[in-house]
Amino acid sequence: MQIGPYQLENNLMVAPMAGITDRPFRQLCRRLGAGLAVSEMLSSNPKVWQTAKSMGRMDHSGESGIRSVQIAGADPELMAQAAQFNVSNGAQIIDINMGCPAKKVNKKLAGSALLQYPDLVEAIVKAVVDAVDVPVTLKIRTGWDTDNRNGVEIAAIAEHNGIQSLAVHGRTRACMYKGFAEYDTIRAVKRSVSIPVVANGDITSPEKAKQVLEYTGADAIMIGRAAQGRPWIFREIDHYLKTGELLPPPPIEEVRSILMEHLVNLHQFYGEPMGPRIARKHVGWYLQAHDQEGQFRRVFNALETPDSQVDALNEYFETYC
Repeated sequence: MQIGPYQLENNLMVAPMAGITDRPFRQLCRRLGAGLAVSEMLSSNPKVWQTAKSMGRMDHSGESGIRSVQIAGADPELMAQAAQFNVSNGAQIIDINMGCPAKKVNKKLAGSALLQYPDLVEAIVKAVVDAVDVPVTLKIRTGWDTDNRNGVEIAAIAEHNGIQSLAVHGRTRACMYKGFAEYDTIRAVKRSVSIPVVANGDITSPEKAKQVLEYTGADAIMIGRAAQGRPWIFREIDHYLKTGELLPPPPIEEVRSILMEHLVNLHQFYGEPMGPRIARKHVGWYLQAHDQEGQFRRVFNALETPDSQVDALNEYFETYC
């Protein structure tokens, strides 16, 4: 899989997820087998670029691998400026968000709301591509709703205006994350363009990854929610695609090691009080299969300091193991 001049180590990508794909999570997924990890969405509104949240999202210091930064907005000029700003801040690829279904994003006519307006899609894509010298990619959904699946039309606009890779989530905006992803539209998109196409949506296992790649003909797959609390899924899929063999689940001691590494990195990256607060959701995902009744998570979610969280997790694993 290649995007512009950048050759990826494999065809597995981490989907950009707001509040999740921060630097600690991206680095962990990369170490565990992802070929590319896209940053969480950044607003094109320059008024928020200096906020603590935005500055944290823009922090790529010491980050290995290719730095892909996603931007979101509805004004072509502001999107172009946001692209330039992020390239000057170290972005090697700019990704345009036209896939987010969240109401607070869509009410500003950003994210997947843009799929209703192909002319505006074209204006934004053209402005961003013309503004920077790095590859520009695009993430979309299959359409606005099930009666308006215009992914093939949007893909043609993207290719014609210089987009170098297109990721497609197999749901419409109206579907949000309900029901099941469909791959017919992704298959049609892949057949209609010559640029790389990335399939996204409900890829939760190595077998499903292979099935989706074969059915759609996509060049790569993008994984989001399935990597939450399971960042080793990229290693599992990569091994299966190369060998046809399923790796055994990681032993509990490795889960402990990965979780503790992630926890400490979150504490260091965000500091207090945000580090411990953000860690809670990640710990919940990691332990979902082990702490099925949620008893430990309720205790953990009341802890406010890094040391207390580390101590509680060590005690939990000593008891569990």
